[in-house]
Amino acid sequence: MPGGSAILSLTLSTMNHPRWVRRKEARPAEIISAALDLFVDKGFAATRLDEVAERAGVSKGTLYLYFPSKDALFKAVVSETIVPLLRHFEQRLSASTGKASDQLRMFFAEWWSEFGCTRMSGICKVVIAESGNFPEIARFFQHEVIDLNHRLLSRIIESGIQQGEFRPMDVDAACHLVMAPLVIQAIWQHSLAACQDLVSLTDEALIRSHQDNMLRAFRADPPAPAAPSGMNI
Repeated sequence: MPGGSAILSLTLSTMNHPRWVRRKEARPAEIISAALDLFVDKGFAATRLDEVAERAGVSKGTLYLYFPSKDALFKAVVSETIVPLLRHFEQRLSASTGKASDQLRMFFAEWWSEFGCTRMSGICKVVIAESGNFPEIARFFQHEVIDLNHRLLSRIIESGIQQGEFRPMDVDAACHLVMAPLVIQAIWQHSLAACQDLVSLTDEALIRSHQDNMLRAFRADPPAPAAPSGMNI
């Protein structure tokens, strides 16, 4: 058996190994991942920080080093999982030179595949269910997620109107009409969908149908045909 000095040397060497550095750096992400699962499964009020720490494989003290409160942890979940998706889409939208209808199709496809059908969309259910008791997390979600999503969608619709591809409309109202069915479907899959014995309509079919309906509703009316030359009207 090694002597005391040898054990100390071995311990220090192991702690300085890059694997330990990576593990320490990974802890916030592991805590956030565990918190996301518990918030979606149990809600904000019922989730306890000691449960989050246990699922993340860290002590409660370690959790508090990174996140001093449950509010702070919830905000980190939103900031580190949902907001980057919207920022990435914002960058893609800024670089896009395609038609507004193509951008809107991209919005539908990416919103659902990257967010709507994932665990992250369960946060929508949490916010809606518990906003009355925890208005601070609702305000944070409104500012960081809903407002940004609204601006991105508004930009697409306004671009389509300016280019003559979409008809003139109330852009704010149009954004709400686009988002409401998407959010409801996301909430449904984290709630009532689990109680369904028979699913006759896939999420993808519903999203595609909603997309097609919105594009038809937004489409600018074709110009009226010109009257034949010399004809009195």
